[in-house]
Amino acid sequence: MNDILVSINCITYNQEHYIRDAIESFLMQKTNFKYEILIHDDASTDRTPEIIREYEHKYPDIIKPIYQTENQYSKKVQVDKLNIERARGKYIAVCEGDDYWIDPTKLQKQVDFMESHPDCSLCIHAGYIVSAKEKKILRKNRPSKTSRYMSVEEIIKLGGDFCVTSAMFYRTELDRTRPAFFQHLPDITDYHLGINLALQGSVYYMDEFLSVYRRGDQGSWTIRNMSTFNRKRQHNEKLARMLDDINQYTNFTYDKVIEKTKKNNEVTLLLEERKFNEAKSGVYKEIYANFGMKKKIIITLDKYVPSIANYLRSSKRGY
Repeated sequence: MNDILVSINCITYNQEHYIRDAIESFLMQKTNFKYEILIHDDASTDRTPEIIREYEHKYPDIIKPIYQTENQYSKKVQVDKLNIERARGKYIAVCEGDDYWIDPTKLQKQVDFMESHPDCSLCIHAGYIVSAKEKKILRKNRPSKTSRYMSVEEIIKLGGDFCVTSAMFYRTELDRTRPAFFQHLPDITDYHLGINLALQGSVYYMDEFLSVYRRGDQGSWTIRNMSTFNRKRQHNEKLARMLDDINQYTNFTYDKVIEKTKKNNEVTLLLEERKFNEAKSGVYKEIYANFGMKKKIIITLDKYVPSIANYLRSSKRGY
């Protein structure tokens, strides 16, 4: 008889300095149900597997790792799906190996809500984004100042910022089969997973800070794949194709927000590439015109005195 209610999906690669924080945050959870910790190590070359084995020996009934001998990510495998396929829980809680939870009641809160709201397909919450080593808070991910339901349009518009990955908690059965639009970005799944789940039910946001997302880890997806403009350009093109597929998949129900989101993404990239005039003209003119005053000030400073713009971004002035 399966008595596991929640399966924790943890993907890790070369995160020897952080994996303890993640595992300890899983083990500290206070629940009235059983959960399993599914860790997929993608052939790490540092001490990550050794640390995982240490915990596996201590908690063999809870921690269930996979130790790859060949890196699956490099083969374009959706590594998170490997844990989904073996999950026994009714629900999936996501937390990558360099992130961690900060509230011992996180899982219980999300389970309680989902159990009493069978229409809800995904439950998320607020999170802190911190520097990898110092754990200094860089900014907060808080899509709303109140707990409430979020629409499909909001999730599409917010992109990866609709929540931190470590906040995602959803019904396992809804992720057993994935639509074709997942294939464009097999290496990063939180955005299209969120959209797919939103299309199958309601998404509820809890306005509580329950987890942390690290930024700046050398083993993270962002550092490995978004370190150059060329890679960012390639990623943006894949993202646009994914959104086009979602448009077709939904019979163009969300065409307006999808097209606007694609333009917003392109403007953001053009500004990073310092193509200021191009970002303000043509099909992007309306997008730029709708930016808030603070953002326009930052863009102007970026063009003429980038050092000041960078200072304002790193400060807590809300820019």
